[in-house]
Amino acid sequence: MQQTVVKIQKLAHGEGLDLPFYASAQAAGADIRAAITEDVIIEAGAYALIKTGFAMALVEGFEAQIRPRSGLALKHGITVLNAPGTIDADYRGEVGVMLINHGNKAFIVRRGERIAQMVIAPFVQADFQEVDALSETERGEGGFGSSGRR
Repeated sequence: MQQTVVKIQKLAHGEGLDLPFYASAQAAGADIRAAITEDVIIEAGAYALIKTGFAMALVEGFEAQIRPRSGLALKHGITVLNAPGTIDADYRGEVGVMLINHGNKAFIVRRGERIAQMVIAPFVQADFQEVDALSETERGEGGFGSSGRR
């Protein structure tokens, strides 16, 4: 398991809340909490930006991916709207989580509730090169569903 240092700045409205944390020794995603001062009601079909109360500095060459928590999705239909959300290494603002309610009733987000998970991952920037033609493959131009159901 690879580790990297992520510097966290706790913001005033995040006081008293845990920093992102891994719930188990092999967890890939660190749970992050809602740093709201009042409950936020997300009606069915609606979405809201939820503050986390922290900003961070990632090491160059890494990103943070904000992903849904499976329990919220299964039990309430709550997921991350732009999953996975990407936080770039040069971003220094507060981390926010866009939650959407795909359930059939309103969901209340409360202060300190675990709302998403954050995966820190290395990335590669591509060198995009224009060419006149691409190499041939067995799949070719077959798109959605073209490889069959297996």
